[in-house]
Amino acid sequence: MSVRVKNLTKIYGEQKVVDDISFEVKEGEIVGFLGPNGAGKSTTMKIATCYIPPTSGELAINGFNVERDALKVRKIIGYLPEHNPLYLDMYVHEYLGFIGSLHQLSGKRLRQRVALMVEMCGLTREQNKIIGTLSKGYRQRVGLAQALVHDPAVLILDEPTTGLDPNQLVEIRQLIRETSQEKTVIFSTHIMQEVQALCDRVIIINQGRLVADSLVSALQGEDSNIIYLVAEFAESVDVGELIAIEGVLDVAEQQKNQYILKADANHDVRPGIFKFATVNNKVLLEMREEKQSLENVFQKLTGGR
Repeated sequence: MSVRVKNLTKIYGEQKVVDDISFEVKEGEIVGFLGPNGAGKSTTMKIATCYIPPTSGELAINGFNVERDALKVRKIIGYLPEHNPLYLDMYVHEYLGFIGSLHQLSGKRLRQRVALMVEMCGLTREQNKIIGTLSKGYRQRVGLAQALVHDPAVLILDEPTTGLDPNQLVEIRQLIRETSQEKTVIFSTHIMQEVQALCDRVIIINQGRLVADSLVSALQGEDSNIIYLVAEFAESVDVGELIAIEGVLDVAEQQKNQYILKADANHDVRPGIFKFATVNNKVLLEMREEKQSLENVFQKLTGGR
């Protein structure tokens, strides 16, 4: 087991920031760690990386407790904080060498790891530049390189794509995917496309409490007996009459004259919808099946609209 969290709680004053959460992440998994602002994501990550202690509960990395075995934990984790603190007046290769030396790398081994990170993270042309002169995207690459330079078993990334443009987003996602093939990765993000692109599993917390720990496919309903249909009419219709159609479980108006129907996958509701339109003289403009988006699931679980 790579990461084991058991009844973890963190309290600041009277505020319970992390509230009795438990989960496990196995070796080789890439897990998205999600939640709205203030949910407790960064606090949990700071506990996992030994920056702050928990109030109660346990967190262990590869069997090492973050309180009792802090030095051992720090040796086997790589951490990219949300705001990516860097020494802006250092050269890229100089900085990576410095970080490697903090992890007790030296000599040939240190030079090899720095050279590998420069190549792997796409920093070859930037390695002799001062970090402060680099773009946001390249600074993120440097941050990821420093998290990986000592070849950690567990990689913890807190909002690794914050502030990047669309091209940089694609590059950093690809970089995470390539560099994490043999590692356990936990990363937080607000971008659901990243979760769908990189993760098989997602953990969601809200107001400090665990509200979901599931495969992405299961959250979207792919493993259930539920389907979602979008039906668009030329004018408004009675939602109650749509719900009355056999096999329809729930209906919500998505936008003007467009409705999303939650239906039993074992019952074809399309004939009933066509009959409803014909009997009520309603023009049905479109009907299509739609997967429930991860954004919608997230909003429901965290109290958003």
